[in-house]
Amino acid sequence: MTTTLLRQHAEHQYAEELDALASADTRQRPPQWKLSPWAVATYLLGGTLENGVTITPKYIGPRRIVEIAVATLTTDRALLLLGVPGTAKTWVSEHLAAAISGDSTLLVQGTAGTSEESIRYGWNYAKLLADGPSLQALVPSPMMRAMQDGKIARVEELTRIPADVQDSLITVLSEKTLPIPELGAEVQATKGFSVIATANDRDKGVNDLSSALKRRFNTVVLPLPATADEEVQIVQQRSASLGRALELPAEPASLSEIRRIVTIFRELRGGITEDGKTKLKSPTSTLSTAEAISVVNNGLALAAHFGDGTLSAADIASGLLGAVVKDPVQDRLVWREYLETVLKEREGWKDLYRACREITD
Repeated sequence: MTTTLLRQHAEHQYAEELDALASADTRQRPPQWKLSPWAVATYLLGGTLENGVTITPKYIGPRRIVEIAVATLTTDRALLLLGVPGTAKTWVSEHLAAAISGDSTLLVQGTAGTSEESIRYGWNYAKLLADGPSLQALVPSPMMRAMQDGKIARVEELTRIPADVQDSLITVLSEKTLPIPELGAEVQATKGFSVIATANDRDKGVNDLSSALKRRFNTVVLPLPATADEEVQIVQQRSASLGRALELPAEPASLSEIRRIVTIFRELRGGITEDGKTKLKSPTSTLSTAEAISVVNNGLALAAHFGDGTLSAADIASGLLGAVVKDPVQDRLVWREYLETVLKEREGWKDLYRACREITD
């Protein structure tokens, strides 16, 4: 796979690690799986193989969560990854599919405009008009292809899909069958097929899942990073990876700058300073780990192209403002109060306070 791509699919980007795991993997593999459940979990969580090959962690969080997710996919139940924005739901979904099926591209993107055809099948209307309904005129969906090939299908943002379209999954998940009434035929899933769906729990009430559909999923909640150290590690790892992919001519962000960004996010998100002494108002924004990564990379771009190549307080100030202030009235008041009561008084943070204050006023 060419390296000129802005972002490779996981199965190509980490092909060497997947090959190393496959070679060292002597455990039993479920039908059609490229790796055993143990190797899939090792691929996501990282580790060192007996032959000395190092597997980089793709997900930093509780091991048990990954084990439950992988174990679910060995059964006849589908997997629903639930969590607030920025908890790596899509990231985990992609890497699970890459490790299990060797193919993370069988994807249905959920939106308000997602149609039933996106989940079931469509038609080549030129062939349909010329020859009538036939297998040659049928255009298979990613779901249908996953069923035929015994692979993992992914459904992103399930709760953004209209309820009547969501329910087209019920027969697929319960009967492992996709009827094609126009042809009097059906597609039956082969071994290895399963579905990983993701949903944002802040979308509750947008298009709630029916009880019948909920029963077809085993739900795994992906939490926000439990500790500041864990979140710093995630931000450092992902920002460095993205920086290399974007070929940013800047020094990797220092741990001290990343820790300052993460500290601000965690304090505003939690409504209290890290020492527990000062209560804070929280903004309307999510302030997810993914947004912290974005702040770092935006700062690195500024440092690379308009600075001295080293991330500074001035480089990250605008990214912080953009991440925190989503509501121009309410969030701006929260941010100003945080600047004056916390940043201004924190030892060693005067440079960041001045840079943020300069662009906030």
